[in-house]
Order: sequence, then C-alpha cells, then structure tokens
Amino acid sequence: MKIVILGAGGRLGAAVLREYRDKFDVVGFNRTQLDLSDLSAVREKLRNTSFDVLINAAGFTRVDLCETQPGRAFLINAEAPRVVAEICGERNARLIHFSTDYVFDGDKREPYTEEDEASPISVYGKSKLAGENNVLAAKSQNLVMRVSWVFGPDRPSFIDAMVQQAQENDKVDAVADKFSTPTYTLDIAAMLPQFFGANVSGGILHFANAGQCSWREYAQWAVDCCREAGLPLKAKTIGVRNLREMANWIARRPVYSVLSTAKYTSLTGISPRTWREAVSDYITRFYSKK
Repeated sequence: MKIVILGAGGRLGAAVLREYRDKFDVVGFNRTQLDLSDLSAVREKLRNTSFDVLINAAGFTRVDLCETQPGRAFLINAEAPRVVAEICGERNARLIHFSTDYVFDGDKREPYTEEDEASPISVYGKSKLAGENNVLAAKSQNLVMRVSWVFGPDRPSFIDAMVQQAQENDKVDAVADKFSTPTYTLDIAAMLPQFFGANVSGGILHFANAGQCSWREYAQWAVDCCREAGLPLKAKTIGVRNLREMANWIARRPVYSVLSTAKYTSLTGISPRTWREAVSDYITRFYSKK
C-alpha cells in the first residue's frame, strides 16, 4: 500500500510518517516540499505521485493569525483540501483529512458527536469546516477525522510549554475554564490503518483520548508525571488563570469542545485510552530520556 502524507513536518504528520515508515510504502511532503497555498503545485506534485491512501495532516493552524489572514486560512484549510480531494477522486484513492474541535462553538456542555451541528466562532474554525465540506462533497467515501488538543514528540505543543515553564519558573498558571481532550499523535497513528481500506465507510469521525480536562488540569497532570519520573521542576503546582485574562488572544475559542468517541468505539470495538494514560506514556517515553 502506497501512502502520501501532507504536513509531514507538523506534529501529527511527522508522527504518522515515522510510525509508518517501516510498515508501508510511504512518502511525506512538508511545507517546503509542497506549499498548500500553491494550488497549481499541489496538482502537479500529487498527479505525479503514485498512492493508494492520502493523509492530509497539513493546515494553517495558528488560530489568531487566521483572524488577520483569512484569505490564507481559507486557501490552505478549505481550497487546498478541495483540490486534494479532486485528485484522490481521479486516482480512486482513499482520502483521510484531519480537522478540529474548533468547528464547534463551545456552547454545549457534553461531548460533541459527529451529528451535532458545526458552528465555528473563529476564522480558523470556519476555514476548517469549509475544508471538511469540500472533502465530503468530492466523494462520500472520504473520511474527515476530527481531533483535539494534539500533542506528541515531533513538535512542541501546550504540554511541552507547560513542562518547560515548570522547569524554569517557581510559579506557572494555566487556564482553568476551557475544556477539551488531549489527543496523542502516537495513538492517532496506531488507530488510523484500520481506516485505509476502500471498503471502509466515509464521513466524519471523532478521535481523542478518553475523558476531558481543562488546560490547568492537563498541565498539572503533566507536571505530576514529570515529578513521578524524577525530572527536576521548580513549580510543582499549576495555578489558575481565567479565559477573561487572555487579553492577547485575537480569535475566539470554544470554551467546551470535548469530542465524543462513541462512534469510533462502535465502529472498531476499541475505546481510546484515557488522556491521563497517554500523557503519562508521553512523559515517560520522551522526557525521561532528556
């Protein structure tokens, strides 16, 4: 099976490329090798590449910058996926396109299902929703995989920033009134191959580690895992910040964007492990070596 990964320089794409390198015939394109804002280059590159499955883990994900560069956000997050889906249709190839919990407005207070209406409140969320719609309109067998709070070893994320701050400062705070679920890139990579088959139904599917937390709970657990692993820290307790204090944010963020994985479990018979287990595994595997 020949697999192409777009966004191979990003947190998710790099993890998938590394995990699949010894299992599949795989090629990855990072932003330097294939700029999704250049649609002509996307067409040329993909039409000259042989593949059975294309994983689109690329995107313009800087939420605040999307507010000031909406044209670029929609070009990369909506128009490029439309072109990619078009080429996958020509090849009769499987397309797996990654999206985000930010397609929801955050007004719900229980996990969002795939059937809940998407109502994004930021340019980033609106551009990602447009990308979803373009991918699904191209072919019903295309799969849109929504994930949230993605973390992993290939590119720093919130969890890494919190650990670094705890190592360098006596006092560290994190937002305590915004909720979602961390999703580990290695868990995404492990579960994805079961959806490579052409006979697997398309549509929208949510995947995240089980449970939910605030950013403060997330950071506190990471610090606790570091302490358990014997890593030196200056701050041992994460203090509380509120969303209203985040005056430097430009874009609105959903306050609650937990993704339900009930459909995933129903389809596969597998329940994702908890976010606490995933974070503990990450700290043990990648921080204990430092």
